[in-house]
Amino acid sequence: MNSKRISFHSQRCFSSASSSTSSAPPSTLPWISPLHYLKNSPKPDPPTATATPQSEAERKPKFISHGVAISLIKRENDAKRALEIFNAISDQRGFNHNNATYATILHKLAKSKKFQAVDAVIHQMTYETCKFHEGIFVNLMKHFSRHDAHEKVMEMFDLIHPIVREKPSLKAISTCLNLLIESKQVKLAREFLLNCKQNLKLRPNTCIFNILVKHHCKNGDLESAFRVAEEMKKNEISYPNLITYSTLMDGLCGKEKLKEAIDLFEEMVSKDHIVPDALTYNILIKGFSCGGKVDRAKAILEFMKKNGCTPTMFNYSSLMNGFCREGRLEEAEVVFDEMKSSNLKPDAVCYTSLINCLCRNGSIDRAIELLKEMKERECKPDIVTFNVIIGGLCRVGRFGEAFGMVERLPYQGVFLNKASYRIVLNFLIKEGQMDKAMELLHLMMSRGFLPHFATSNELLVRLCDGGNAAYAAKALFGLADMGFVPEIGTWIVLVELICTERRLLPIFKLLDRLVASEL
Repeated sequence: MNSKRISFHSQRCFSSASSSTSSAPPSTLPWISPLHYLKNSPKPDPPTATATPQSEAERKPKFISHGVAISLIKRENDAKRALEIFNAISDQRGFNHNNATYATILHKLAKSKKFQAVDAVIHQMTYETCKFHEGIFVNLMKHFSRHDAHEKVMEMFDLIHPIVREKPSLKAISTCLNLLIESKQVKLAREFLLNCKQNLKLRPNTCIFNILVKHHCKNGDLESAFRVAEEMKKNEISYPNLITYSTLMDGLCGKEKLKEAIDLFEEMVSKDHIVPDALTYNILIKGFSCGGKVDRAKAILEFMKKNGCTPTMFNYSSLMNGFCREGRLEEAEVVFDEMKSSNLKPDAVCYTSLINCLCRNGSIDRAIELLKEMKERECKPDIVTFNVIIGGLCRVGRFGEAFGMVERLPYQGVFLNKASYRIVLNFLIKEGQMDKAMELLHLMMSRGFLPHFATSNELLVRLCDGGNAAYAAKALFGLADMGFVPEIGTWIVLVELICTERRLLPIFKLLDRLVASEL
C-alpha cells in the first residue's frame, strides 16, 4: 500500500541535482516547461486606440482658391466686410489676387457707393503683376455714371491704359461716349472724342457714330443727325447699319414726318440692301398708328409678314393701340386675337391697353372677362389694370361693384394706391352719393390714404350744401388729423352752417387743433 503513494514532492523538484539523488520512482506525468505556457498563451487584445483630436491651432489651415474667394465676396452683403475678406485672403502664403477677384470686390464696393474704397483698391492694382482686363473699368464707368460722377467716368477710362497696359478698345470708347451723351454731358463728350482722336489715333466706327446720331435725334436735331449719317458713308469702317437707319426713322416719326420715314426705309432696303428686323418695322407701325394712319400701319404689318419677318408681340400691340386710339374696338380685338393665335403671349401692358379701350367704349363686361383671362393665362394684372376697371365701372354707374373691388382687393394681395380710392370717391361726390362717399372716406383714411385736396374741399362743401353739418364736421376732424387744412371758402361755408345750427363747441375745438398744428 505504501508502494502506491504518489509523491508530489518528487514532481516539484526541477533541478538536476535533486533528480539524481532522489530515490523516488519516476513520475508518470510528462514534464512541461513553463516557457511553453508563455509561448502558446493567447496574447491579450491591444488597448483600443482613442484618437485625440488636434486643437484648432494645430490643424493645417485650408487654402482658399480664387473661385472660393470670389464666392465669399459675392455672398457677403456688407461691402465693408467683403473688403475685409478680400484683404484677409491675400495674407495666405502663395496667394495673389487676379483680375476676377479685383473685379468682384470693385463691383461690390461701387454698387454700395463706397467710392473712396474703390479708389484705394485701384491704387493697390498698380502694384500687382497680374494681367488686368478693361472690363473692370468699363463696369466702374457705368456705376459712376449712375451717380452723376461724370468726371470719374472719364478718369476710369484714362486708367485703362496704365493699369491694363493696353490701349482702350472701341467698345470701351463707345461705352464712355454713350454714358456721357446719355447724361447730356455734351461738352465732356466733345472733349473726350478730341482726346481719343489725338492720343489714341481714333478712327470712329459705326457704333461710335450711331451714338452721335441717337443724341441728335433725341434732341430733335434731325439735320445734324443726317449730317453725321452722310459723314459715316465716307468710310467703310463707319458705314451706316440697321441701327443707324432705325434711329433716323424713329426721329422722323417723332416729328410726324412719316413720308420721309418711308422713303428712308426704301432707301435702306433697295440701295444699301439692309434687311429690316421686327424692331425697325415696329418704328414705322408705331409711328403711323400714333400719327392717325392706322390703316397704313396695318399695311406695313402685312408687308412685314409677306417678306418673311415674323411679327412680335410689340408689333401687334402697337397696331392694336392705334385702333384703340381711334375707337375702332372690333378691329383692335381682331389684332389681339391674331396675336394670341400666333402663339404670342400678351403682357400686362397689352391687356391693359385693350381693357382701357373697352372701358372707355362702355364694354365693361368684356373688360372684366379679359381681366379673368389674364389670371387664367398667368399674366398678373398690375395696379394700372385694376384702376382702369374701377374707373370703367364708375363710368357706367356701377359704384357698388367699384366700391367692392376697392374694399376687397387688398385682402387678395393687391396693393392699391391712392388713385384707386380717389377714382371712386370723385365719382361718388359727382353723383351726389354722399353716404357712400363718407363710407369710402372712412375706409381710405383707415388705410392711410388722403383724398386729393380739391376733392376733400368739394366733399365738405357738398355735405354743407346738403345740410349735413354733423357729417361735415366729422369728415373735417378726420381729415385734419391727417394734416388737411381746408381752403378759406370751404371753411366759411362750414362755419356758417355750424353757427346756424348752434353747434359751436365742435368748431372751437377744431379751431384750436388747426391753430396748434400750424404752430
